[in-house]
Amino acid sequence: MKTVTLTALSDLDLLPYDEVIDARSPAEFAEDHLPGAVSLPVLDDAERARIGTIHTRESRFLARRTGAALIARNVAAHLEGHFADRPAGYRPLVYCWRGGQRSGAFATILGQIGWQVGVLAGGWRSYRRLVVRALYETGFPAPVRLLDGNTGTAKTAILQRVAALGGQVLDLEGLAAHRGSIFGQPPGAVQPSQKRFEGALAQAIARLDPARPVLVEAESSRIGALRLPPKLWLAMRAAPRLRIEAPLAARAAWLARAYADLAADGDALAARIAALAPFHARTRIAEWQALAAAGAFEALAAELMQAHYDPRYARTRRSDGAEDVLATADLSDAAIDRLALAIRDRLD
Repeated sequence: MKTVTLTALSDLDLLPYDEVIDARSPAEFAEDHLPGAVSLPVLDDAERARIGTIHTRESRFLARRTGAALIARNVAAHLEGHFADRPAGYRPLVYCWRGGQRSGAFATILGQIGWQVGVLAGGWRSYRRLVVRALYETGFPAPVRLLDGNTGTAKTAILQRVAALGGQVLDLEGLAAHRGSIFGQPPGAVQPSQKRFEGALAQAIARLDPARPVLVEAESSRIGALRLPPKLWLAMRAAPRLRIEAPLAARAAWLARAYADLAADGDALAARIAALAPFHARTRIAEWQALAAAGAFEALAAELMQAHYDPRYARTRRSDGAEDVLATADLSDAAIDRLALAIRDRLD
């Protein structure tokens, strides 16, 4: 059994192991875990709570003995299930919360089989410390260029095309599983926890080339329920902007296509419109609901932008700093390709 120490997030891409095993409970795994890790708990949530109660109210010895029996039973189930087809040369890396008893017990059993097992020193906490250091204690490592523009200017699609053309991008909305507004979360989608978002963000930042500019879509300091780390937010606020301009009709047509999943779910769309009630008169909300019910999605998008999103953008948009405006008459696939190529060239 070998102890593995992480010194940087980039170490995760170089680990000489076939699989990373998270031995913690399902609730701990759901909140955050190492990228690509597989959840194989040695104690489930109820068992972990039970052992904690025994440790607190009865004795440490009884808790350890009871826990050992549960761990042995659960590891046996994993051996007969998840590990049943693993070859003799299999190399797993195991971790728990702080590299203690859970991962140690799991790794000992796996090592006895003959597999070359690693245990992460410090467990998940050692990984989390690297994430905090990268996001909260270190300045953003690359020069930022902000992709800006009113709602409906296809910024996310353009960002993705720039990436496909070889430009360096950081897709915050993709990492946050949210499109950045009241209408932004696809029906049925669930955002990651703040810690999981930060882990994915830190890993994406660690892979950036610090010598090249990185394109980031303009966002507020929150994406849905998630907060951007202050150092990233400050770098975005100070960055030169590439601003997309397009006519209202083109933007409405784009939104009707981009949000087709939401438009297809009448109840979800009605709920999102209702959430705007604190900001608008009841008559206007009723008009928007009527457009949604009638399937007039382009007209609805135009109304929402004129009355809600564009005025808010005008109030919050920075008027200082460098800005490069890219105008387009439409937002067809061909137009998005042209814009992405122009932006890629500007980044280079």
